[in-house]
Formats: sequence, structure tokens, C-alpha cells
Amino acid sequence: MSKKGDQKNQRIQVFARCRPLNGIERRQGSPSVVDVIPEKKEILLKDKNTNREFFFDKVFPSDAKQITIYKAVVGPLIQEVLNGYNCTVFAYGQTGTGKTYTMEGERNNSNCSWEDDPGAVRVSFLELYNEELFDLLSSTEFAKLRLYEDTNRKGSVIIQGLEEIMVNNKDEVYTILEKGTSRRQTAATMLNATSSRSHTVFSVTVHIKENTVEGEELLKTGKLNLVDLAGSENVGRSGAIDKRAREAGNINQSLLTLGRVITALIEKQPHIPYRESKLTRLLQDSLGGHTKTSIIATISPALCNFDETISTLDYATKAKSITIRPEVNQKMTKRALIKEYTEEIERLRRDLIALRSKEGFFIDSDNYASLVSSISIKENMIKELEDKVETLKEEKQKIEEMFTLTKEELEKTCEQLNETTQKYQETTAELSNTTHALVYTQEVLSKTALDRDEKEYLINVQKKTEGKLSQQAQVIDRKKKVEKMNESCCQDFRMMHQKQCIKLDDIITEDKGKELDFLQSVKGGLDEMMSNFTNYQQNLTCCLVNLSTQSESNFKNFSTSFDEGTSNKRQWIATLLKNLNSKKEMHIENDQKFLQESLPSLIDQLNVENSEVFYLFQENYNKICKKINEHKKDG
Repeated sequence: MSKKGDQKNQRIQVFARCRPLNGIERRQGSPSVVDVIPEKKEILLKDKNTNREFFFDKVFPSDAKQITIYKAVVGPLIQEVLNGYNCTVFAYGQTGTGKTYTMEGERNNSNCSWEDDPGAVRVSFLELYNEELFDLLSSTEFAKLRLYEDTNRKGSVIIQGLEEIMVNNKDEVYTILEKGTSRRQTAATMLNATSSRSHTVFSVTVHIKENTVEGEELLKTGKLNLVDLAGSENVGRSGAIDKRAREAGNINQSLLTLGRVITALIEKQPHIPYRESKLTRLLQDSLGGHTKTSIIATISPALCNFDETISTLDYATKAKSITIRPEVNQKMTKRALIKEYTEEIERLRRDLIALRSKEGFFIDSDNYASLVSSISIKENMIKELEDKVETLKEEKQKIEEMFTLTKEELEKTCEQLNETTQKYQETTAELSNTTHALVYTQEVLSKTALDRDEKEYLINVQKKTEGKLSQQAQVIDRKKKVEKMNESCCQDFRMMHQKQCIKLDDIITEDKGKELDFLQSVKGGLDEMMSNFTNYQQNLTCCLVNLSTQSESNFKNFSTSFDEGTSNKRQWIATLLKNLNSKKEMHIENDQKFLQESLPSLIDQLNVENSEVFYLFQENYNKICKKINEHKKDG
């Protein structure tokens, strides 16, 4: 016999499939809330309040074909089965989401046969209903089966009385599958008219012959378990009552146990509750043992099934974290297999002889099976207890070692404590003496500090007094020097001021004379202009008077000479007089304008000359002040 080395830990493969909306959901007007994104391996659930994302190894939309799912999920496992591994695929989801349809597939190719291959294929069909096992292929209807632990393979179980049928082609498999399905427990619910009310396991066992280099025949065994779980919805949703309610309760109980097992495996708890349900006992090797496992979660896209869809996807997401350690089945030689069968036949023969001769111990087969089961369970419990005892012994040994080490450390610590206590007492005595000496020293220091402070205060006061006296003496000296300098400067300033005043008087006198001469010349010019204007005005007046007199005389002469003159001559004379008067007024107005225009210019010219004189005076005054200030600074 030979056995391959164990593979590394692997994750359970988890897939998700969404079916299309069915007729009931369409009639109810329930919208689709599921988006399947195969490229991202993502399923997106959309709701008014939340959007949730779920990621799996692969996702299948509603238009996915059975062959696509087969190639992605089952195809790789078939090769592993042929290599000698046990593999499991199970579908999980709400009733009516397509679990059974997904697991059964489509019957579209009947030409597949393996009759001539070097091996054999056997199938079995098991049903778990209300926590009871039934063989769906048995000739006896409702034949109950018993479950035992496999002592040769930890975590595996043996099902007593389960019938395995050899098949040679695909048609035979479908015939057997249809036979078993027809006997399966189904009933109408609010969610599905032909709802499966039980869990089923359809197993395909493959035996393959191989030849070694030495020519010895080996038998390689692989097994594929196809598990179709019952619906995961709650009792209220399914509308189950009475018997159906008990069915739903058992279904939910087994699925809840399956959920607790998955949680315990993820959290790596020391105890995994496989024994709380027969379903978890059947799947023990698939979930936490040496079987390669894949899960297909089937969901509905309808809003009315939103809660069940979330529950299914949460369940599948948890299962992604489960790790398994696949282990290839042992290859048995023909000789070893014959020897095993011979020993089994010999054991059965002895039991038969004992039964016939009534020698030895013999009991009813059911009681014997129950006894064997009980013994097997107790043996497992004994093994577990022995393992616990070994663990406790190891822990006890570790604790004793820790206690010994702690005791030694405690003794060392006690010795150190005694030494430290003695040193502490000595140090306390020294500290007391030192404290007394320190108190006396502090008193002496305080007195010395007071004396020192008094001396320092007196010295500081004396220094401050000396400094003040020195500063006052310096101030007095500086004051005397400044007074002398001020007196000298005052004398110099007086002399210089007298000189500057004399110079200023001379300048003012000279400027005053110049200004008077200028003003007199301006006045003379104005007087001359006024006399000329007066003469001009007098001459003009005389001319006008003469002209008027002459005109009047001429008029009188004309009046006298031409008594009979026409009105035209009178009008001409009146017009002439009017023209003469207007010319007279015009000459007078022009003269007035000339005077008005000439006088402001003359006044402005006079003001300019006065400002120039004032500017010269101001400039001379500033020069004198500047010289006085410079003289002060130099002094």
C-alpha cells in the first residue's frame, strides 16, 4: 500500500448563482435588487437603505448555463477524484432558488460510458429527513440507516446498510437518480410547489486499477459527494404548519448546527459541534477534514426575498474562511485487499459458527449494531479524554516547572529582601544622624546667612551712597564748567549780536532808502500819468463843449436861415447830435476802461516789488539768525 504526502491547507471554494425572476415574483411586481458582476467576482445587493457587496471565487448570472457551472465547479473536482481524493459539492440557499436544479444538471448526452475502463463506478443515494437516515436506492421502502464513526479515518463516518449500485454509463446513473428523487420527501410550500423537505447526498465512488513497475496491481479510490441541502428560509416564510412545521424546524436545526460548525472552524475553537446534528456528522470530513469541498450558494434576485438572500450570502462568505487539508486515499494492493476481505470473511464465519452452535456471545443484529455504535462512540470519547489527559499532564508539568522556577526566584528574592532590609536599617540610622547634623548645619548656615546678608546690605548701602555723592560731585563740576562756558558764550553772543544788529540796521536803512526812492519814482510816474490823463480829459471836454456850442450855433443859424426847412433836415440834425453824444460817451467809457485796466497792473507791479523787498529782508534776517546759532554752537 502507498499513500501520497498531504497537501498544504486550502480554502473551501465558494461560488454563487443567481436565478432569473420567476412568474410569481413578476406577478407580485417585485423588482430585482441583485447585480451579478462576473468580471469582479462580485454580487451587489441594492436596497433603499444599504448597498452590500459580496465577493466569491466565481459568480454566475441568471443566464448562466449548466455546462458553464459544471466546467467551473465540478470539472476540476472530477480530475481530483480520479487522482484518489474525496471531493464534495453542496448547494445551499432558500427554497426555490435552484439548488436541486443546479445539482442534477441536464440530461443532454447519453453516449457517455466507462464500461470498458479499468475500474468501476458505484453510486449511492442517501436522504436525511427529520434527523433520520434513509437509503433512497434500497428495495425496502423507508429503510432506516445507522451512522458509525470510521475508526480507520478520523472525522469520517460509516453508514451501515447503505446500498451501493455499480453503474456502467450515464443513462444508468440518471435512472438511479430519478428513482431516488421520486422517493425523496417533497411538499408544496409558499415558496415552491415541489419543495425538497430533506437533505440528500448522492455519492459517486470510483475504483481505478493501476499497475506498479513490478507488475503488482493497485486499487485507487476516489469519491464525489453531491449534497443537496433543504431550503434555508424560516418557518413563517415557508408557510409550514403541523407536520411541515416540524420538518422545517428540523431542517433549520440542522442548518443552524452547520452554521455553528462553520463559525467554530473559522474561529478555530477547541470543540467543533459536529455531533449536534447528523447533517454535520455526514459533512464533518468535507468541512474540516481531508476532503476537497466546494459550495454553491443559490439566491433569488427579487426584493421580496431580500433578507433570505443576505442570509445566504453571509453564510457563504463565512464558509470562504474555512481551511481544509486534502489527503489522498490510500492505494491498496490486490494482495492486501484480498487479505482484508479474507479476514473479514473469517470473522463473519466465526460469528456464524458461534451463532449456530450457540457457543459464545450472540445478540440481535440491531442490538449488536447499537452496541458497536455505542462502543465506537465511547472509544472516541476515551481517545478524546486521553488526549485531554495528555494535554493536562503536559500543562501540569509546565506549571510544575514554572512553580519550581518561581520558587527559586522567590527564595532569591527573599534573600535579596533580607539584605535590602538590613541595608535599609543601616541607611536609616545613618540618615537619622545625618539629619541631626544637617539640622545643626542649617541653623548655623541660617545665622551665617543673616550676618552675611546684613554685611552685604550695609556694603550695598555704602556703595550706593558713595555712588550718589560721586555723581553729585560730577554734576556740580559739570555745572560750573557749563556756567563758565555759558557766560563766555553770552559775552561773545552780545558782541556778535551788537555787530549783527548794527549791520542789520545799516542794511535796513539802505534798503529803506532804496524802497523810498523806488516808491517815490513810482508815485512820480503815477502822478505824471494822472496829470496827463486829467489834461487829456480836460482837452476832450473842451473839444466836446466847443463842438456842442458850434453845433448849437450852426443849428441856430440853420434855423434862422432856413425857417422853411423840411422835416428831413431836422431829423438829420437830430441824428447827428445823437451820434455826437454817443461818440462822446464812448470816448469817456474807453478812458475809464483804460484807467481800470492800467491801475491793477500798476498795483500788482508795486506789490511784486514790495514782496521782493520783503524777501530780501527775510533772507538777510535768516542769515543773521543762522550766524548767531552757529556762534552759539561754537561757543
